[in-house]
Amino acid sequence: MIIDMPDTTTSAVSKRLVTLREEGGVVALGRVLTLIIVANRGEEEDAIEAANEASREHPMRVIVISRSIEPEGDEPRIDAQIRVGGDAGASEVIILRAWGDASQNKVSLVTPLLLPDAPVVAWWPGAAPENVSDSPIGKLAQRRITDASAHSNPHLALESLARSYKPGDTDFAWTRLTLWRGQLAAVLDQPPFEPITAVQVTGAADSPSTTLLAAWLQMQLQVPVDYELTHSVRGVGGIHGVEMERASGTISLERPLSNVATLEIPGQPTQDIALPRRNLRDCLAEELRRLDPDVLYGEVITRGLAGLESPADAAEENR
Repeated sequence: MIIDMPDTTTSAVSKRLVTLREEGGVVALGRVLTLIIVANRGEEEDAIEAANEASREHPMRVIVISRSIEPEGDEPRIDAQIRVGGDAGASEVIILRAWGDASQNKVSLVTPLLLPDAPVVAWWPGAAPENVSDSPIGKLAQRRITDASAHSNPHLALESLARSYKPGDTDFAWTRLTLWRGQLAAVLDQPPFEPITAVQVTGAADSPSTTLLAAWLQMQLQVPVDYELTHSVRGVGGIHGVEMERASGTISLERPLSNVATLEIPGQPTQDIALPRRNLRDCLAEELRRLDPDVLYGEVITRGLAGLESPADAAEENR
């Protein structure tokens, strides 16, 4: 069910939600959190679709602030849309499109719609404030999610995230590493338990996840990590591969395709393993599983990134 409410107020939206619950029972009360999505106008649907899918694991209220990227001279007003039932997964979605001066105070837009006594998570699927924790919406949230890959220069975005990091911040560039980190940890947990002496990481020039993976490996293995950022290989972006040297030979985990990787370990047969690029739904669902600060991400983005040497790469072409 989709209900349009042009030229309305947040108070009227809140009352309409109560009416829907009382009259039709279409809005359940068992929401575990409020997710605030701040997206550019016209780019909300991908984020809403991901939130709808993630809501099947995390029932929630989704409040979408649809912002204009151009200066507005319109008369102040709020256009709202409520989506419930089959159009909202296991969530309820409230889209707020504010015009003119009504768009200036985003906190006043969302405050009447927050679930009482429920955690608040804020997500910027596109460009985010330079300091998300100090932004008006960021101050409302226990967890603040950004996506460095959505910026025109992802590596400069990582540097900005490192400077402004506060506990509770996280980024999808880190979330996309979960499968890689798990697979590499599993490999090193097998005999022979020899120290790693050198590491090489390669990835696409626009992949901030490659940089974070190199920083994480350098922190965990306590060896210098060389990493190279190049143009996509056969259209495959993101992380391309990792090579780790030890006395018995080279461990290689390469991803020549977008969803299958090849694992080579000395003395063992070559293996093809599933290592897909994670979509928005998977990343969002994982981040919503924890509402406490991600301590490891904080260490990697602040200390690990600072200790990483600049790559000899094609990323310089992005500057």
